[in-house]
Amino acid sequence: MTYTGDVQVGGAPDVRELPGLTVTKVAVGPYDNNAYILRCAATGEQLLIDAANEGTRLLELIGDGPLGRIVTTHRHQDHWQALGQVAEATHAPLVAHPHDAEVFPIPVGEYVENGDTVRVGRSSLEVIHLRGHTPGSIALLYDAGGELTESPHLFTGDSLFPGGVGNTWGDRSLFNQLLTDVTERVFDRLPDTTWVYPGHGKDTTLGKERPAIPEWRNRGW
Repeated sequence: MTYTGDVQVGGAPDVRELPGLTVTKVAVGPYDNNAYILRCAATGEQLLIDAANEGTRLLELIGDGPLGRIVTTHRHQDHWQALGQVAEATHAPLVAHPHDAEVFPIPVGEYVENGDTVRVGRSSLEVIHLRGHTPGSIALLYDAGGELTESPHLFTGDSLFPGGVGNTWGDRSLFNQLLTDVTERVFDRLPDTTWVYPGHGKDTTLGKERPAIPEWRNRGW
């Protein structure tokens, strides 16, 4: 496997072939956001996770293949600066959790809740609601084999990174909520081989992060 997930703003994207999906990761914008383009191997339909910035570049990577949906993982502006441009060019509907929907520059076309499914061609992604970084933050789980028989792939937005959960700005109640959701809905359910694609920076796996959960809890961030 040549994929590393180590991308830089202004640099080349990194591409990974999964069973049923191709994942293209690119870093964009002044806040070094990650955007992910998922393409169904069977149909060519695509899905964009976080139209964060550099809309022209995202559209070039999307190319002529149909873009079925744009998922925005949460309300923070650095994750949707190119949303209007990409949506206007592709006519793809926006998918988001209702708790974060009021701030986006275009209407939400499809609201999702914890446990819902988002389709991309013949493949599907499960929505995991992770409360704390924002009220409506979501992750997307891709499990090609079903029943967690293959190593799953998890797109976490700003809820989980290498080294800890997302920022809760010193609010202990928000931190406790986020760590609880991440623990119960992610770590308690998914295997160590689960690959994590965050909203900024390098990828990780649940196995690399799991031993540090007690440290995260003690430090409060």
